Amino acid sequence: MPDRYPGYDVLSKRNTASWNDASRQVIDARLAIVDSPEFFDERKWRTLRAICDRIVPQPAGRAVVPIAAMVDRKLADDHRDGYRDARLPPQREAWRRGLAALEAAAQARAGVAFHRLMTVAQDALLRDMQCGRLDGPEWDDMPADLFFRERVAHDILAAYYSHPVSWNEIGFGGPASPRGYVRMYFNRRDPWEAAEAKAGHEAAARDANENM
Repeated sequence: MPDRYPGYDVLSKRNTASWNDASRQVIDARLAIVDSPEFFDERKWRTLRAICDRIVPQPAGRAVVPIAAMVDRKLADDHRDGYRDARLPPQREAWRRGLAALEAAAQARAGVAFHRLMTVAQDALLRDMQCGRLDGPEWDDMPADLFFRERVAHDILAAYYSHPVSWNEIGFGGPASPRGYVRMYFNRRDPWEAAEAKAGHEAAARDANENM
């Protein structure tokens, strides 16, 4: 895919008026996350990593967002959303139960662990989860489609798009503290926001982003 924001690096804002000390500390902590588990055991960790790879396949030749580790840390810290669907157990139990149920489905269907399946077979199982077609005693009373929507998709995508690597991909400037944003109307951008490359004008966007 072509780079929509050539030359843009959100971390160039780190020591500017765009971010304050609190923003820098939060972002530094995300960048320091090690790609290993603290909450999950090794088996569930392998399953989670395989799920993340299918939900958000990441391009080669670019720094990798440690999505699974970010989800793992959310659970290790018991950092909750402040709300949950009453049909789901608390998030730690939901993730434990959901990963165990997916593993059981992989074993029943192919006789191997989920992370060892071909990607086509992994996608098929995740699609069945999304559509509520997975069942069995491992799920207990937790709906598979609700787990997919409220935990799998929500937690994985939230983790990915909270990382500076993905901010570069979408031209996001990071926290709006303390500078904020002024030009809030369509097709307008503040000078400290990333310039999107237009066909035939990629060099101009790169110059704007590198000299921000």
